Amino acid sequence: MNAAMSPDLASVSSKVDAVPHITIRGLTKSFAGQPLYTNFNLDFPKGRITSIFGPNGCGKSTMINMAAGLLPMDSGEVLFDGKPLSQTVIGYVFQNYRDALFPWKRAIDNIRYPLKIAGKSAGECNARTEELVQSFDIRFDLNRYPYELSGGQQQLVSIMRSLAVHPEVLFLDEPFSALDYEMTLFMRDKLQDIFEATGTTMILVSHDLDEAVYLADEVLMLTRRPTRIAERVVFDAPRPRTPATLTSDAFTRAKARCLDVFQREVSARELAL
Repeated sequence: MNAAMSPDLASVSSKVDAVPHITIRGLTKSFAGQPLYTNFNLDFPKGRITSIFGPNGCGKSTMINMAAGLLPMDSGEVLFDGKPLSQTVIGYVFQNYRDALFPWKRAIDNIRYPLKIAGKSAGECNARTEELVQSFDIRFDLNRYPYELSGGQQQLVSIMRSLAVHPEVLFLDEPFSALDYEMTLFMRDKLQDIFEATGTTMILVSHDLDEAVYLADEVLMLTRRPTRIAERVVFDAPRPRTPATLTSDAFTRAKARCLDVFQREVSARELAL
């Protein structure tokens, strides 16, 4: 389906020659009889980081939860390179890392868990875990249980677990919102390192506009419910991005555009009331 066939897709601009990886067609979802998404269509480009940003309650997390199979759709279809979710390897990083990790398993066993589920041998599990340890330069004891680790360490374990099986798509639902600023900066850099090394398609939900723009190739701006695409804002600053990126003209322009769209949507809602 091309942009001309979908009103949602026709109303936005995207990067030229972006190959779709995730295609959402006819997505419909209501809560308590109130529509959230109605016949919603969207493409996520392959091998890029897309941030999702919009007003509270517009369904940012709900969208990726449905795409990841964690929440049922009322109707619609989500395909990954033309394949259903059952034939796709995904990773998911939850906002609440305390609930996401198994408290009765050591950190290292949490990381190994998806590998074991995938039927990997003990040797393969150990090799992949060691690869992740080296990649993230882990300097704390992974033989400890999650409740013995700091919040940042727990989220780091959660991210390592999500990457263990080499996912084709990585969903991240406000993964840094509960972390202090120092750990957030560290995690942003690590996420960039992973992306540059693997080219994994990443979908990031964030309520922090600086973070959403800084990490993304494009920011998907959503309206209030019933949710539509307000605009795609492209940010093509070179990687790796550094703190200097945050003061660049390109960043300032992209953030300002996102803020304009966001304020327009908020104002439209206020006028409707």
